[in-house]
Amino acid sequence: MTSQDWFSKDFYKTLGVPKDADQADIKKAYRKQAKNLHPDRNPGNAASEKQFKNVGEAYAVLSDPSQREQYDSVRAMGSGGPRFQAGGQGGGGFEDAMGGMFGGGQGGHGNQGGYSNARTQGGGGFEDILSSMFGGGGRRGPAPGQDIGATTEVAFRQAAEGATISLSLEGRTVSTRLPVGVKDGQKIRIRGKGRPGTGGGPAGDLLLTVRVSKHPVFTVDGLNLRMTLPVAFDEAVLGATVEVPTLDGTHVKVKVPSGTNSGRVLRVKGRGLTSAKGKGDLLASVSVSVPDKVSSAAKEALQTFALETAKDDPRAELYKNAVK
Repeated sequence: MTSQDWFSKDFYKTLGVPKDADQADIKKAYRKQAKNLHPDRNPGNAASEKQFKNVGEAYAVLSDPSQREQYDSVRAMGSGGPRFQAGGQGGGGFEDAMGGMFGGGQGGHGNQGGYSNARTQGGGGFEDILSSMFGGGGRRGPAPGQDIGATTEVAFRQAAEGATISLSLEGRTVSTRLPVGVKDGQKIRIRGKGRPGTGGGPAGDLLLTVRVSKHPVFTVDGLNLRMTLPVAFDEAVLGATVEVPTLDGTHVKVKVPSGTNSGRVLRVKGRGLTSAKGKGDLLASVSVSVPDKVSSAAKEALQTFALETAKDDPRAELYKNAVK
């Protein structure tokens, strides 16, 4: 956009704000219009795309206090005194005014002695004149790029360990490292991976939604890993030492105390997830496993066991709490 465009474009009207609007109102109006007009929300709509660009132009100027002041000055020239038009038979157009300002005579042909010479002999024309008058105000300032959203699906192990992933995005490849233990549905802001800025402005951000596939054994709880540990009936009653699998594929030995009930959590220190914040634990929740079929001898043994423990009612506390 050149300096000359400022005479014909009403940026305040484009953004829908009054001329005395403060920066907060200008920013708010821009965000609202940019969101509604964004090409992703209006695919194939040429008119919407054009207006989206117009809104971006308007915001680039009005959001910069220096450029806004220069723009207001240029617009004030266009609205008062001589009309800054192409000139013509009636005389007194823009080029005549410029010619008079820079020694080019008056009337319909004044541009022949002044403005034209300024353009051909001095190497600069309209934009150079305005630049010297208003300090280069016709140049468009830097504008940040748009944020974009994307979704990626990763394996449980990738999410748990904080793997580096790559994804294709608008014709380019973006690589990023996942946070250790990222959860399913979590949104991650990746700085500078959105659309590029204009005029040297910074790139936007990538808002990445992560979908994590389920693991048949483990779930994530912060830096801790959780799992369900099946324990045989006799192991729960008598106590035992059993092996527990870990995420790295190895097994660790865990002691199951005698008299362990389902739901008891056994903690294995330092065998959870590892990050800069430290190490988590492996939390194994006991589930007492009852066999589907038992032999006659086993039934007799269980009947003897039942007689010996008949005085212990496992539901006594339940009945007591139910009437509270």
